[in-house]
Amino acid sequence: MDSHSHVSSFSSLNSYFRALSDTPNRLARRAFSASTSFEETSRVRARSGIEMKRSLRWYDLVGLGIGGMVGAGVFVTTGRASRTYAGPSVILSYAIAGLCALLSAFCYTEFAVDLPVAGGAFSYIRITFGEFLAFLTGANLIIDYVLSNAAAARGFTAYLATALGISNTHLRFTIHGIPKGYNEIDIVAVAVVLLLTLVICYSTRESSWLNMVLTILHILFIVFVIVVGFWRGEWRNFSEPENPKSPGGFFPFGASGVFDGAALVYLSYIGYDAVSTMAEEVRNPVKDIPVGVSGSVILVAILYCLMAASMSALIPYDMIDPDSPFSGAFKMGSSGWRWVSNVIGVGASFGILTSLLVAMLGQARYMCVIGRSCIIPSWFARIHSKTSTPVNASAFLGIFTAAIALFTDLNILLNLISIGTLFVFYMVANAVIYRRYVTVGTTNPWPTISFLSCFSLTSVMFTLLWHFGSSGKPKAFMLGACFAMAIGVLQVFHFMVPQARKPEFWGVPLMPWIPSISIFLNIFLLGSLDKASYVRFGFFTGLSVLVYVLYSVHSSFDAEEVGSLSQKTGESMKESVESEDNTLKV
Repeated sequence: MDSHSHVSSFSSLNSYFRALSDTPNRLARRAFSASTSFEETSRVRARSGIEMKRSLRWYDLVGLGIGGMVGAGVFVTTGRASRTYAGPSVILSYAIAGLCALLSAFCYTEFAVDLPVAGGAFSYIRITFGEFLAFLTGANLIIDYVLSNAAAARGFTAYLATALGISNTHLRFTIHGIPKGYNEIDIVAVAVVLLLTLVICYSTRESSWLNMVLTILHILFIVFVIVVGFWRGEWRNFSEPENPKSPGGFFPFGASGVFDGAALVYLSYIGYDAVSTMAEEVRNPVKDIPVGVSGSVILVAILYCLMAASMSALIPYDMIDPDSPFSGAFKMGSSGWRWVSNVIGVGASFGILTSLLVAMLGQARYMCVIGRSCIIPSWFARIHSKTSTPVNASAFLGIFTAAIALFTDLNILLNLISIGTLFVFYMVANAVIYRRYVTVGTTNPWPTISFLSCFSLTSVMFTLLWHFGSSGKPKAFMLGACFAMAIGVLQVFHFMVPQARKPEFWGVPLMPWIPSISIFLNIFLLGSLDKASYVRFGFFTGLSVLVYVLYSVHSSFDAEEVGSLSQKTGESMKESVESEDNTLKV
């Protein structure tokens, strides 16, 4: 069809109905149509008009990574993990979760160095598995960010009240007659979200400096809590519970308790993925991104382990308040130390501001790049000529987040946020392996697809056995068999299938072991979440599929027809695009 004669699918009602009737053909043509690294960094990025300024260095990324991860959550998850699952061995839970986060961070880093654009996981999946799976990934990320940011903003109000020594009901007002959970109006949360929205619209560089200042203040508060905890703590609390009837020792709930605790505290590491969305604004992606992403995860893991050790020294695990472990521990002591709980409120407030700022920077850049791909309106892709920031995406998501934060209590949705993020981490780990071993058009993809399917299936079997199998020798035998099967499948793939592509600048070491372990761990952690979370995840995924079928596939089909998008699949397109570009230059 002549590109000039193509009528937009949305130009009239009749055009839209004609487009809907052609949906199967359009799905077949667009759903698995992949972009390329070259395309993403040239023609796709050009759709934003003005380029983002490359103003960030490795220390900015470390600061953003720490700010994004060390929010208020650690003040809560530490207590729950210790009291319910791990006891004093929660220190090892944090170390294991930190290792999991580092493995996922390696996968992100390989993509971010090779593809320094603002799309993060969305772009990585788009160049590997195509448009449809990228859209599901992007939709999950946007939903996760908006809901978690709204919840964090309301959390800021609660911790601000703690810092001021008042009840949070003094900072919110209740409207009677509205269902519970939606009736507490939080003006403070709205003001915080809108203020941070203005900051990120104004300048990325200034946003980074603000994050650096807030992060340093937050870390100072954390170091204070750690020092005071060790100073007032007692070594016997690492092995002796308060109640003699409670299980004792460093591992009161055994090895399973340590891993279940790791599944819970892993959520405290979520946030480093936002750093990968800043890749387009980094001066030297090859050097700065690996240090920024991995360095922030390592530093945060050390801080978390020290915090867990401090809390374990301060109070026996069976006396910990799961909802406010540190504040509760100091309140239980002599009255002369109760002021420390107010200090914790101040520190947690700074932590929430940094995690909110980084997450809002990340969500805007995801939205911007999804707009570049033509599967949502390209209005979201525009970069402002004066600020060099994605103002449209930032403002839209900021207002949307503020509207939800105004009246919705999101505690019930926090596990939904976890499941969506773990799903995205799982997809990125698969994408790293697929991209290393498959070059479309020259490599047979089925050995790699078969390996990824078998390995994921074995990981699911292991996870189901771990969580639902009856304890005893049969369970231990079946777990061992699953583990041996996973190692066997991995070894066979490693020796039988050669890598089709070597990274030009930075690659995940020990391929395919590290991303495979990341796949296994993400599936294992997904098994820790409750049934209701899967129901909500299914609902939002179904909603995303509906949006793709009713709007996105037709929008990208129109873009392809007028020559804005390519229909070729995979990295094999790269050479033809480059040669075409060179011809134009000549």
